[in-house]
Amino acid sequence: MSLNNFYFKDFSFFSLWTFLLCSALSVWTPVQGEVLVIGSNLPIIAAPGDDVILPCHLAPTFDVQGLTVEWSKPDLKPDPSDRLSRVEYVHLYRDRKEVPDMKMASYFRRTELFMDAMKHGNISLKILNVSEEDNGRYRCFIPKLRSRVKAAVVELVVGSNFAKTSTTETPLQTPDPQDTTPTNGRSRVAVVVVVIALISAVAVAGLIVYFCCHHLHRTLTEASRG
Repeated sequence: MSLNNFYFKDFSFFSLWTFLLCSALSVWTPVQGEVLVIGSNLPIIAAPGDDVILPCHLAPTFDVQGLTVEWSKPDLKPDPSDRLSRVEYVHLYRDRKEVPDMKMASYFRRTELFMDAMKHGNISLKILNVSEEDNGRYRCFIPKLRSRVKAAVVELVVGSNFAKTSTTETPLQTPDPQDTTPTNGRSRVAVVVVVIALISAVAVAGLIVYFCCHHLHRTLTEASRG
């Protein structure tokens, strides 16, 4: 092996580690001020006949009146044997209005968004007269939001053993304009810290290998001159 080939492979190895490190950091490092879709970490509990609100909002506050908002049940999939089947929504907001044509029949005239609050990033969904058939996970999704977190999931639990609330409505959870920290921010930060720590460890190992190869290269160069 010639010295030139040895140096080229050495440099390529170091360049590869540098590229991987920079790419990983760019993917996992949170962007300051990035808008995130935030749901609820706790299930929404209700009795049959209640009106409930599935909380979902954007943080920091962001006007979504001009965007599409989709509420669906992610555990319900279209029938693969039916080519004419399509994804149906619990609630679909598009072009600044509800689109009932693509709505599940069981939710017809039972859902609504808080239109005036959407300019503040509130995309919570109100469901009227819930029943046990409404149990399950609900997903709020903004497909054209320029963010790495475009969706959130809220679980609804309806049971006859839960007493009917006096107001028949779950209190609306709206974001504090002064609080821009998402409720699931801690878990996200923890994941980022772990990933960065692993990448840093790999990068350090790569640097050690690089310097060892570089030292060997210099030793071989001096020996060839001698």
